[in-house]
Amino acid sequence: MAAFFSKEWADEVREALEAGPSDEARASKLPEYWDFYALVRSSYQASWALGVRDLPRKLGGGPSYLFVQWDGGHVTDCRIVGPDDPLDATYVLDGDYADWVALLSGFDAQRTVMYRSCSCRRAICWSSSRRSTSSSSRSPASRPCRPKPRIRS
Repeated sequence: MAAFFSKEWADEVREALEAGPSDEARASKLPEYWDFYALVRSSYQASWALGVRDLPRKLGGGPSYLFVQWDGGHVTDCRIVGPDDPLDATYVLDGDYADWVALLSGFDAQRTVMYRSCSCRRAICWSSSRRSTSSSSRSPASRPCRPKPRIRS
């Protein structure tokens, strides 16, 4: 396995995202779930920036992000973005190094978000304030997510 937040690690993430769910995961849900998943994925267009606020010096130091660009359900770009690089993504989620290590070691993803260990810093949402039958009338609105106090148990 490649070092966390290395170019090789980003390449492994890209391969895993492109491969999609394992046979074991697919067997755990009804076929209709995966039909809907395939439908949504086929038209998915967004970008993610998944960040570590305090990456250890031996791994590059400072804040760094895994940038993932999706287009038509495929990963078209997956790379590490450093603190000096521009960060422009649909969704920006970041957390401390220890919280990412816990998550990648199997800690519950829902609890990670619920306890605000990893927080949404930015999300571009589609505004539905203008009522219309045409989806083209919707306009994206960038809204920063409001970080909450961290809860540690």
